[in-house]
Amino acid sequence: MAAVTSTPPSAQPLLAQDVLSPSSGVCFERKMGDTEASYFLPSRQTGVNDMYLHLGFRAEEHVVDPARVRAVWAILRLRHPLLAASVKMHEYDDIRFVYKAPASSRDLLQEADANLEYQTRGKDALIDTYLNGPRTLSNTRLSYLIVSQPTEDEAGSLTPPLTPPLETASNGAPAETRQYDLLICAMHFIGDGMALHQFANDFFTLLGSEKTTSELESQLESEWSERWANIDDDAQIIPSALEDNIPIKWSKLRGAAARIDFDMVQQKQIGGQSFPRRKHSERRTVVPTLSFPEDKTKAMLKKCKANGVSISAALFAVCGVAWARMGLGSKELPLLMYSALNLRSSFSANRQSLWDSYWFLAIGYFNVILPNFLPADKAQHEPIFWHRARQAKEQSTRAAKHPLLISRTHEMAKDRGSRARAWAKEDDDKEKGVWTPPTPPLDTTPAPKQPPREPVLPARVKASASALIGLSLLGNLDGVYKHAAFPSIQLHTLTTGSRQRHGAMLLFGYTFARKLWVSLGYDENGFSEGVVERFWSESVGVLEEFLG
Repeated sequence: MAAVTSTPPSAQPLLAQDVLSPSSGVCFERKMGDTEASYFLPSRQTGVNDMYLHLGFRAEEHVVDPARVRAVWAILRLRHPLLAASVKMHEYDDIRFVYKAPASSRDLLQEADANLEYQTRGKDALIDTYLNGPRTLSNTRLSYLIVSQPTEDEAGSLTPPLTPPLETASNGAPAETRQYDLLICAMHFIGDGMALHQFANDFFTLLGSEKTTSELESQLESEWSERWANIDDDAQIIPSALEDNIPIKWSKLRGAAARIDFDMVQQKQIGGQSFPRRKHSERRTVVPTLSFPEDKTKAMLKKCKANGVSISAALFAVCGVAWARMGLGSKELPLLMYSALNLRSSFSANRQSLWDSYWFLAIGYFNVILPNFLPADKAQHEPIFWHRARQAKEQSTRAAKHPLLISRTHEMAKDRGSRARAWAKEDDDKEKGVWTPPTPPLDTTPAPKQPPREPVLPARVKASASALIGLSLLGNLDGVYKHAAFPSIQLHTLTTGSRQRHGAMLLFGYTFARKLWVSLGYDENGFSEGVVERFWSESVGVLEEFLG
């Protein structure tokens, strides 16, 4: 493993114009919403849910000059305040974002430099260190950027074969491109996957532009002046919380109805399948990743379209059939998988255009439930696979377009926030050595004078809601990355995920650079030996068999 290199001399702070804004030294604060708190509180100790996005690319060396990278990073940190904010926790229900107004463009360059690192390691080493090593982020560092130019030994087996030069040098000779790896690190409570990918596209658009480094630094100065020279007292610097972006006019009746609907939905979430686990003192996350060639990806997408589904819906069926073929779990109990909804299209709150950042949380949650059995006749497996893919599509569409989506999102946020606060307090008390298990309360309630009312919800036997696996289905990322906007940079590899808790697992599926990518991030120490490896092998086999 190569040593981390120090910041090159060309990236040292420049003598930029140092004109203080009227807001110099002023801090802006906002209290976290329930969804943000539900991601923040579990992250405090070991960085659970800290996100990363890796992108492998080729470019000429001058395009990735450290001073140029720093200028682009500073511009984007200016545009998106949560990237440069910090967190202060007062109480479990009073956790705040704190953003200090930048005093100058020079200040922004220095802060960007302090949150930027240059290395010489390859993709696998970068990701492994981020996932399993000491935590990179903290309450005073909500985002971080790592740029690596791996050595030939580290990069040789990981990068695609050399491609034709992107352009020619001034003397007509082919311009030499080099292999680079970019790792974007960010807390999950400041944004989601869509924010990460939109940010990466903006980063490469600026980095690959025809502007010189000096022109990018002048752009930084101009944007800083526009935002901070005459800041309004009521400017909304920090983006709103998820719950405030989808407001509801609550009443007692509407609140009661929303809670009843939410409870009834939760009662329907039945899942009886789960991977056999084992206890282990250390968590170790691995991310096996598979990509399919462009021609095969086209054929797979065409086959999905012919069967009336997207690749995302098909991946639910892939997991279901792979698990059924393993023969684990009861065939009578269904299989439950969970995923996330992009709620940006549901936002109704107005946001100021100058501070219209996309770095904020905008995700809801839904489950897909499928049967856990297959007939003995293998000839029937393919039609059953596509039928279950259509079931997954129907359930996903119903969740996304349900008229009560907003109220359900609010109720889920309340539940997640409440549970996270309770678990956080329990964890803190255990660490202090003052935690005691709760004791059942004594029944001192006097006998009612009238018979109790009938319950609102019908009586049901409590069923298991165990989830087998979570799926993060990002869709066609070539619709997010405008490759034509940065022709001097060739993106070829993308991997994403987060630091996980013990025994966690998440499957990723997306198309990027005209290829289908599938990866499985999981704690290899948290499951019975060989079971997840077998599931991954079965899943790849199902993909090849029914989509290949």
